[in-house]
Amino acid sequence: MDIFEANRSNSKKQAPLAARMRPTTLEEWVGQKHIIGNNTLLTRAIKADKLSSLILYGPPGTGKTSLARIIAGATQSVFTQLNATAAGVKDIQRAVENAKTAVELYGKRSILFVDEIHRFNKAQQDALLPYVEDGTIILVGATTENPYFEVNKALVSRSVIFELYPLTVQDIVGLLRRAIDDKERGLGYLHITAHDNALEFLADIAGGDARMALNAIELAALTTHPCADTGQIIIDLDVAAACIQKRALRYERDGDNHYDTISAFIKSMRGSDPDAAIYYLARMIYAGEDPKFIARRIVICASEDVGNADPHALQVAVAAMQAVQFIGMPEGMFALTQAVAYIASAPKSNASCLAITEALADVAKVQIKTLPPHLQDAHYKGAADLNRGTGYKYPHDFPGNYIPQQYLPDELKDRCYYRPTENGVEKKISEALKKLRPARGV
Repeated sequence: MDIFEANRSNSKKQAPLAARMRPTTLEEWVGQKHIIGNNTLLTRAIKADKLSSLILYGPPGTGKTSLARIIAGATQSVFTQLNATAAGVKDIQRAVENAKTAVELYGKRSILFVDEIHRFNKAQQDALLPYVEDGTIILVGATTENPYFEVNKALVSRSVIFELYPLTVQDIVGLLRRAIDDKERGLGYLHITAHDNALEFLADIAGGDARMALNAIELAALTTHPCADTGQIIIDLDVAAACIQKRALRYERDGDNHYDTISAFIKSMRGSDPDAAIYYLARMIYAGEDPKFIARRIVICASEDVGNADPHALQVAVAAMQAVQFIGMPEGMFALTQAVAYIASAPKSNASCLAITEALADVAKVQIKTLPPHLQDAHYKGAADLNRGTGYKYPHDFPGNYIPQQYLPDELKDRCYYRPTENGVEKKISEALKKLRPARGV
């Protein structure tokens, strides 16, 4: 090995662990089996080198850039990479000219990978469009933002969208173990013993972001002194928590894990105990639980367990979720607490939840021949000839803005899905339905 090869080798080892451990082939890939699995569309396209333009959409650390690099390694096409945070229209034009040259001189297609494509402005995205449209370049875009909102609609319409999901805890634990054992690209040159609960903690706290977990395990390995007698680097729960700067309350050795805490939190809100619910909220906040995850659980509880017994509960929950997104933590915990206290104290009803469950069951098992003709669309040309909409009674033309008529299909006309409780606002709803339903023969 000459001095230049030695320098290149050292440079690779000095790269961050997350960069060294990027998968280089589909066989090394972990997770995303819905798009990178046996015989999936994208897997077949990569192996056959028959890609069309595509956009990879997903949160950080889920493998968008890694997948682009796998494509680069598998394709015979000319592969060019741009980062939208630094590239401009001139860079796009240069890539297009190179693509034209590759076709004319070598008969090769060109793939242009644009990382963080949502950061391109309209002019930059418009500069790409004609060349994606005519096939001069095959676009591979990567974005953390919903491309249907952040990317030129014309580009989206000419691309296949693949959504990458956060990696599971099991996926990330597997990546961490591979990194610890790998002597060439990982940390295998060190003598590391990592406790299972430490790896599970890092994987869970990472929230599906492999890069975050790998950065944390690398920091743990490089900053922990080896044991004097064995030379082993021990990565336990305390070391893991310190490296990712999260408290490890959820993973105490007595078996108290965050799934139990979440369960207790939801059951306390459902059971109308605001004090217990706030305590479990505090545990989750203290342990570093994702506040957006907490907010989503509060919204679900407001609809599933409070429902129309207090329709304001859902408004309060959604407002708290928006407040957390807007102001962040720690101040966001006040909005979360306000919502938890309100929902736990509110009257309860799961009538809406039961109603949709029963209706879905009927949709699945009851065959409907046709919808009631008077409910069908009567606005298109020829509808009257087909008896569409004939006989419909417009409720606002009648006293009290109500006229009994059949709305459910014949096969289900006697069904009552929504059975409001006598709690809170639903008591008034129940009284109203007791008058309305007999009028239509139910």
